[in-house]
Amino acid sequence: MHTIYFAAGCFWGAQKYFDRVPGVISTRVGYANGRTDQPTYEQVKHQHTGHAETVEVVFDPDLLDLDELISLYFKAIDPVAVNRQGEDIGEQYRTGIYYTDPADEKLIRDMLTELQKSFSEPLAVECEPLRQFFTAEEYHQKYLEKNPEGYCHLPLKLYEEVRSFRSRKQARS
Repeated sequence: MHTIYFAAGCFWGAQKYFDRVPGVISTRVGYANGRTDQPTYEQVKHQHTGHAETVEVVFDPDLLDLDELISLYFKAIDPVAVNRQGEDIGEQYRTGIYYTDPADEKLIRDMLTELQKSFSEPLAVECEPLRQFFTAEEYHQKYLEKNPEGYCHLPLKLYEEVRSFRSRKQARS
């Protein structure tokens, strides 16, 4: 198994999105790369802790390549929006890819360089090692499954598109 962390705005919709990707084993939402220990949602939202709402994604590299997962992430974000995704505004809604395996950095940076060619504005997607990740409160985990009418900035069609995604490895089998 391999783990990567994606900050994609509000973590509710991002978790639902990644849960639908074939080859993803598990997800968990939390707060990453901030300035405080063990923050609560209220602290992240109101006290400028520096944490990003983030989804931990554990996937099977025998079924899904990291570059494919990152490409799917790019479809779910506005990569030039600074501290904002959809109607969610604030530092906690910034975008970022946080890695735990230093070998992942080159691939992530290469993909960001390639993505930049499609935009005249600079990308606002961080690429950093994961410094810390604090699991969010239980009511945030799988929030949109528990609250199907809950708010999400991602368009519904994106969830359907990712459900039919097949990785290169899956297509060969």
